[in-house]
Amino acid sequence: MAKEAPTMTVAVDDSGGSARSIENDLTSVDWAIPRGVQDVTGVDKAAIERLLLLSDFSITMNGVFNDASNVSHDVLKTVASATASRTITLVMSGQTLPTECFITDYALTRASSGELTFTAPAVLQSGTAPTWA
Repeated sequence: MAKEAPTMTVAVDDSGGSARSIENDLTSVDWAIPRGVQDVTGVDKAAIERLLLLSDFSITMNGVFNDASNVSHDVLKTVASATASRTITLVMSGQTLPTECFITDYALTRASSGELTFTAPAVLQSGTAPTWA
């Protein structure tokens, strides 16, 4: 595939487990799929020796408040009271990344200029390494 600047879809399960597309409300999405690394260098080495450890996933979704039915606020408003994990699915350029996550916050900001925005971070829950399909 050639280099591109694709549009993307972002679906997040609501508290009932139904995937809801919220990409129209999002202004930015940052995600990472880091791996842990352990230094196992013995005193007999002249350079660092490492082991690759477990995979992780984190995402931060930033957007504009929208309280219409089945969009961002409707999906995220139960973060404080819901304890179940949610599937977050990113799709772009024919590539799909589904992950089971805990959404850890739903922070709203009303700026002095009047805009109402949100930030919603999430972390991997399932113990299954995120895999692009």
